[in-house]
Amino acid sequence: MNKIALVTDSTSDLSNEQIKKMNIYMLPLRVIYKDREYVDRVNITPDEVYTNMDKEIPSTSLPSMEDINNLFKRLEKEGYTQIIVICISSGLSGTYNSINLVSKQYPNIDFCVFDSRALTMGSGAIVLECAEMIAAGKSFDEIAEKLPSIKNRIRVYFIVDTLIYLIRGGRIGKVSGTFGELLNIKPVISINDDGIYYTYAKVKGRKQSISKLVDIAKETLDKGKAKIWVMHGGALKEGKALYENISKLPNVIETGFGEIGPVLGVHTGAGTLGIITMTENN
Repeated sequence: MNKIALVTDSTSDLSNEQIKKMNIYMLPLRVIYKDREYVDRVNITPDEVYTNMDKEIPSTSLPSMEDINNLFKRLEKEGYTQIIVICISSGLSGTYNSINLVSKQYPNIDFCVFDSRALTMGSGAIVLECAEMIAAGKSFDEIAEKLPSIKNRIRVYFIVDTLIYLIRGGRIGKVSGTFGELLNIKPVISINDDGIYYTYAKVKGRKQSISKLVDIAKETLDKGKAKIWVMHGGALKEGKALYENISKLPNVIETGFGEIGPVLGVHTGAGTLGIITMTENN
């Protein structure tokens, strides 16, 4: 009898409770300083990353081939015959390619390595949907077939306090890096079909950029019911206020509130706010 394992990487920003409850396996990325290395969401917090930014901006790395191989070896020993992996966008990380490469070494396991073309709860939402289908007894093939349509229901939008960290980390994508700080222009950033960042809207000022996120949520909900997650990175007070605002909107099926993990925090910096929308399955 087939046994399905569900795997994701740490940038999906799922809570420990969700991971445990839904039996999800995690591949952590790394936060790397000159003299030390940390495991994402394990032995470093986002606040620790932000606090040290003025001293040193760390780099990040994807899960090592050894980490990936060790997990797959463990799952094989535990009797899993099929593995579904939901990854951070291949346009933002090499994680998807590395996992695909290692999976070729396990001919006795059926793999579905899926490129979410998203990050944070944009990929986390796909993972949760997969977990529900596994719990409901759906087959590997049924789940794999539905993944593209699930992905197409999800959108990610976020704002940052400064573009400096996206630029330094080489993650700027199609977002213009020439926005004038003196003009106080704040881009609302989203992810295109290629899985890279682009400017969804240009707004003047922090307050207006947060209002724009609410407007985007309203526009989504005007078209029908949706789940919406609010995520923050070093912006807890603003994040809670945004969550409270959005959770009261009509047509919201479900809302969630969470913190962006350390690896993503390296590339966005403190003051990041985002919403992830997932429209109802018609």
